[in-house]
Amino acid sequence: MIEVENLTRVFRTYKKQPGFWGGVKGLFSREFEETRAADQVTFSIKEGEFVGFLGPNGAGKTTTLKMLSGLIYPTSGQARVAGFDPTRRENEYRRIFALVLGQKNQLWWDLPAVESFYLLRAIYGLEQKAYKETLDELVTLLGVESKLNVMVRELSLGERMKMELIAALLHRPRVLFLDEPTIGLDVISQKAVREFLRNYNRRYKTTILLTSHYMADISQLCERVIVIDHGKKIYDGNLDRIAGAGARQRIIKFKPRPGLDGAPSFPSNWQPAHGTAKVAEDGEFLLHVGSEHITEVCQQILNRGAVDDITIQDVPLEDIISELFSRGVAAK
Repeated sequence: MIEVENLTRVFRTYKKQPGFWGGVKGLFSREFEETRAADQVTFSIKEGEFVGFLGPNGAGKTTTLKMLSGLIYPTSGQARVAGFDPTRRENEYRRIFALVLGQKNQLWWDLPAVESFYLLRAIYGLEQKAYKETLDELVTLLGVESKLNVMVRELSLGERMKMELIAALLHRPRVLFLDEPTIGLDVISQKAVREFLRNYNRRYKTTILLTSHYMADISQLCERVIVIDHGKKIYDGNLDRIAGAGARQRIIKFKPRPGLDGAPSFPSNWQPAHGTAKVAEDGEFLLHVGSEHITEVCQQILNRGAVDDITIQDVPLEDIISELFSRGVAAK
């Protein structure tokens, strides 16, 4: 469904010198800086896949989605979506995809959302019966029946995002690009949006490419992830492989109990026999220990002194992804 080969986008920006004379100098001699927002990115996505597109701020995720949507042109490389070239911006192509930007609104701010839906129906030339059936289904799934006639500016952030999703799906797109759809939402709204997207993907086999900084979105929706950093792809594969990389380590947390004389039983510079330790401001110790040494380190802790509590946790997915980013930077 989506084929991307060596997709590159270079932004050229003018570096103005400060002050009045800096502006005058720029009239005759200009200095430019080039930024490679996407650098020879290559991947392919099958029809019906739900793929996570990860990377730190400025990695090139949104730029890539905009190139696939035809909003900006690539500097080099090529992309095909359902056989279409996005740079040609054909009407037939615009009818099969949708782009939802979590920080941008496509609905009219001073009108009820249903008015924007009427406009989209006219733009896409949808038949009244098909439009009504689709709208009723989406409204019911997202639970916003009572909000259709409320001004968009008076809706909560979560309600607005649900309306944005309805607007994007009214024409039943085959491909859906989602850029931070749950940004700023509360936990309940995030969960509702995730459940809706999961069920919609399973029911209609829509190909979805999702960017998000919330690892819960990725872990609950995507089996495959593509990771880019500084415009370059540094990982493309199954999410379980990334999570499996963290299985080789565990996190041990414990808070020492002061001795009878009030002295701490663990000095601040204490280190376990295996792994590393850090101390938080509240005195809690955080240890990163290899899975094969968990029992030995726990025995070492309990033999040294009393503790109020001790827990063993998996390494968070966020930390594993961050390590991938650092490797990508280091590889350069």
